[in-house]
Amino acid sequence: MKTQAMDKAKTVTPACLYPFKSLSVEQGYPSTRQFQVGNNGVKARVHFDNRTRIARVSGWAVGERRPHTLQLSPRIHLYDCWFSGLLQHSCNPNVFFDSTYLELWTLRAIVPGEMLTMDYASNEEVLSRQFPCTCNELRCRRWITGSEEPLNAEGLAFMARYLGR
Repeated sequence: MKTQAMDKAKTVTPACLYPFKSLSVEQGYPSTRQFQVGNNGVKARVHFDNRTRIARVSGWAVGERRPHTLQLSPRIHLYDCWFSGLLQHSCNPNVFFDSTYLELWTLRAIVPGEMLTMDYASNEEVLSRQFPCTCNELRCRRWITGSEEPLNAEGLAFMARYLGR
């Protein structure tokens, strides 16, 4: 026997990860069905094919670098503490942030349970904070900076220890 509650349960759409009422999963924004957001980043809950747009991204445009921002231009950054600003770094990332269209694309197939990663230097000229890399990829750069900034003093000391000098 089918009840009205069962009919309603089937029509419920997945929750959008963004708290903005004007954004919806149907518009291409990320959902709780597709992604799991936790303290250590964003995990895929479903399979994504190679070179596929997996989500539109949103947030607030701000005039400074800070944690959870992605650079849109030299003077404008997108503050997104709900999704794209939580992506972890990797020197061999599985996603790419398109700052022109505010979209996230896969660079290779992603399996359920895999963390979403991006190379911060591909999108940031200067980081809000440089840091040692823990991605353990074959071509890991060990110390992560933006694409236009030199190693800071801490990075120079870290690399000297790493290289045994």
